[in-house]
Parts: sequence; structure tokens; C-alpha cells
Amino acid sequence: MQAEYHNTKAPHLIIIGGGFAGLELAKKLKGKAIKVTLLDKNNYHTFQPLLYQVASGGLGSDAIAYPLRKTISTLPNVAFRMAEVLKIIPEQNKVLTSIGEYTYDYLCIASGSTTNFFGNTELEKNCMTLKSIPEALDIRSCILQEFEKALSQSETKNVDRILNFIVVGGGPTGVETAGALAEMKSTVLPADYTELDSKKMHVHLVEASPKLLASMSEESSEAANKFLNKLGVKVWLNTSVQTYNGTEMKLSTGDVLQTETVIWAAGVKGKNIDGIPNEKMGRSNRYKVNAYNQVEGFENIFAMGDVALLSGDKNYPNGHPMVAPVAIQQARLIAKNLFSLISKQPLIPFAYVDKGSMATVGRHKAVLESGKIKTQGYIAWLGWMFLHLMLLVGYRNRLVVFTNWMWNYFTYQRAIRIITRPFIKASSN
Repeated sequence: MQAEYHNTKAPHLIIIGGGFAGLELAKKLKGKAIKVTLLDKNNYHTFQPLLYQVASGGLGSDAIAYPLRKTISTLPNVAFRMAEVLKIIPEQNKVLTSIGEYTYDYLCIASGSTTNFFGNTELEKNCMTLKSIPEALDIRSCILQEFEKALSQSETKNVDRILNFIVVGGGPTGVETAGALAEMKSTVLPADYTELDSKKMHVHLVEASPKLLASMSEESSEAANKFLNKLGVKVWLNTSVQTYNGTEMKLSTGDVLQTETVIWAAGVKGKNIDGIPNEKMGRSNRYKVNAYNQVEGFENIFAMGDVALLSGDKNYPNGHPMVAPVAIQQARLIAKNLFSLISKQPLIPFAYVDKGSMATVGRHKAVLESGKIKTQGYIAWLGWMFLHLMLLVGYRNRLVVFTNWMWNYFTYQRAIRIITRPFIKASSN
């Protein structure tokens, strides 16, 4: 099988990133007359839409991670290297990594996104983020450690601050995380921490814009707000975070919240790589690409997914949403355009097909939009679960997630409530 990868006559494509886009492109090139090297600093693919369930103890990390080598092993012309990409040297068609340098004929950057704190270093230092499995495990440990701490200080005034949890950002990640925390209040605290008064736990969701789920309709936004309120979440709209020093958060409304746990889900930006000139970068740190996803000024360098900014689409003048369906559709088209480029045939421009949006708030509480269809509640919740199960990589992962969901559903309990890696905060007062 490796003989095909070592075919020196085939053009060499390097893919940076094993996320939705990178993995899809590699799979679409299976057996084709091209040598592919996939680079990623992790040896697994992360199903990011369910990170919040790992953070809230609903799933174990292995349920949403899939070994990249297990997929690559079935692709005879593709090889995987676990390496961190340090720099791209376009004029030499070279990529520098933590394990050495690689030359390429074609390069596709699918490095994904990272958390955006909009230049506020204090928030970056003191808030927790949810973009990777290690971060999700840190949040899970932090939440459970706060419960343990509350027990030891249950007779002090500190317990209100300890059990005050704040999520910043009203997009799908923020809404889903806040809902999961609220369900922990109603299920985990009464079951595992009987000495604590669960009423002392409070969950806040802070959003700077006038509505939750900004990309969805007013109807869905209002439904999500209603669901959160029913779960006991305090929703702050038209409210931004001014400062947070690790124990005290000041809001634009003038309110001050005492808390030790803030989860930042208020924005993302492209995770770009050193070497591409700054003038090729657009808003949110994303590479400017043309209609074929080629980085401006480079015929043989593509960018796709969260790190690509294609602003020529009249339906998406500020670029496409940073979601998995965009990444997957771009990867499929690039797979076709690569061979058109090699054979000097016309390329096909990218046209995103939006199949809908959804978000879940809790048990029987979700919103779903697809075309003219808008639904909330139980049906939307079932649709959300089915789609996420189908998108998971690997049958084992689907079975593990389904089994955990069924356990949670019938027992009203979070499956994973253990602190395997204690979290130490960067600063504590």
C-alpha cells in the first residue's frame, strides 16, 4: 500500500490539518494519481460540535476523537505525519515542521480556527476556552473541582462565587454549553453533592448582540432564549464583558458578577501559519481566497474551512460561516479542482449549499432550521441527535455516543463525572 504513496512521478499535495476539511479532502483523493501527506499536531480527528458534552461530563473524550491513522491506513496514496507546522515558504514550495521539512507541488491549508479574545489579554488569561479535547477536559475538571470546593466552603460567603458559572457568547457553542451546565445543576448536584444546596448554583449566558444564535431566525432565537430561561439560565443580551480578573467580572451594563469559572465562546478567528504575507489575510485572521479557494497570489496554495475567507459570494459578503458543512463542501470541490488545475482545465467556483442550522439547549429542547422548515422542541432535538450521530467518524464512536445518550436519557445522569487530570488555574485570588 505504501508503494503508491512513494510514487515519485505523482504530484505531491500537502494538507495541513486533520479536521473536517483536511480529512474529507484526503478521503476524496483516495487512489487518485496524486501523492498526499496529511500533517496534524494531533494523531486524531476531533468532532468539535460535541466538545461541550465532554466538558459537561456527558461523553468521554474517546467518543468524539477518531485516530487519523485508522482512516489514512485505507488510503493507499495518503500518508499521515504527526507534526506541528511551523512555517510555510511559498517561494520554495516548502513547509517547515517540528519533525523536519517537506516540499510540495500543491498545498492545502485547513488549519481551522482558534478562540478570538479581540485583543483583550486579561480575558485571554483568565477565561477558559472550548476548542479542543484537552480544553474540554480542563473545563470538566474545573467544574467538578468547583463543586468539591463548594462543599468545603459551604458555610462561607465564597460558595456563591464558586457556584456561579458564566458562559460568554450566544452562538451554538455558548447556548449548548450553558444548557448543559444548567442540566448539571438539576441532575449532578442533587445526586452527587447532597450536602450542597443546588439552588446556590447559577448559570449566566452573556451575549453582546440583541439576540442569541445570530445566524438563525428570530423565531429560533426566541425559542432558545425561552428554553434557557426554563432551565434557569440568566441570559444577558446587549451585554459585553469589560473586564474579568479571575474572580470578578464587570459587564457593560454596570453589573458586577462574582465568579471563578468563565467559559469564553464569544468568537473565533482563523489559525493561520507563519509564511503567508500579511496582505493575504482578511477579517478574523482568515486567508483571502478566490472563488476556487486558492489563496490570493498563489495558484498552487489552497485554503479551506475556518481559515479561508471567500468574500465574493453575494450571499455571504463577509465570508462563509465557520462551520463543518462549509469545510466539507470546500474540500470536495478542491479535490476535483486539483486535477483540473494539473490538467490545465477550467476550475469550478465554490457555491455553498446551506442545508440548515441547529442548536440544542437540553433534553427535548432544540431549534432546527432547514430551508423553509423551522421547528423547536422535541422534533428538533431528535433531528439534532440523529444528524450528529451520522456525522461522527467511525461506527464505534457512533455506538459509544448513542449508548451514553441513552444512559443519560433514562438515568438523568451525566456519564463521566471523574477528575482524571486536575485543572490548575493560571491565576487565582
